[in-house]
Amino acid sequence: MDKKPLVAITGASSGIGESTARAFSAAGHPLLLMARRLDRLKALNLPNAVLRQVDVRDRAAIAAAVADAEAEHGPVDMMFANAGIARLGDIAKQPAEDWDEMIDINVKGVMNTVHAVMNGMIERKQGTLVMMSSIAGRKVYPDHTVYCGTKFFVHAVSESLREYLAPHDVRVIVLSPGIIDTEVLDHVKDETTLANYKANKSAIGGGIPADIVGDLILNAYQLPQRALVQEIVITPTRQKY
Repeated sequence: MDKKPLVAITGASSGIGESTARAFSAAGHPLLLMARRLDRLKALNLPNAVLRQVDVRDRAAIAAAVADAEAEHGPVDMMFANAGIARLGDIAKQPAEDWDEMIDINVKGVMNTVHAVMNGMIERKQGTLVMMSSIAGRKVYPDHTVYCGTKFFVHAVSESLREYLAPHDVRVIVLSPGIIDTEVLDHVKDETTLANYKANKSAIGGGIPADIVGDLILNAYQLPQRALVQEIVITPTRQKY
């Protein structure tokens, strides 16, 4: 049986990153799992997984992790630029440092992640980039100002990358989830914003499990290389906005 190609995931310690890691592991792929919480990666206990403590703000650390994993398992065939943070809050009251953190992780971190694998994929004329955006990258929401800005950035860059990489047979998939059951609320410091978010989530019957999203990513990846799901938009059925 042919060995399946290497799949790399940032922010793999929880939520959609963790669920995607589990889905691809079950499908027989070796993995490069990167996150700031190495203990959480170890607790996943997935086979054929290279684990690295990586902050996506550190471009060199991502490149080093990719080099280590590729030396063991061959080239990265899919990179899921998943790591992100949501410091939601009233824009007039929010500390500017919260803006910096979202921009550094959600914008610069995504570009650092792409940088680590893009040229290799171009050379091989093979590969898939999965870019974590959000429904908040398609429309704006109260108290999401800078967060929306970072996700609109992901959409714009992904569209440009898709055009650039298409002649090289490299796919770019944008993932735009709505309310999913993850740890995203752990990053919200503004009490009013947090209360409003929780109330809205409760009103629609809660979020949907992250493993549904992981399976969708696997399904899109498993299509023939010449077939591309350009964007996955998934929300709870009752989420209207």
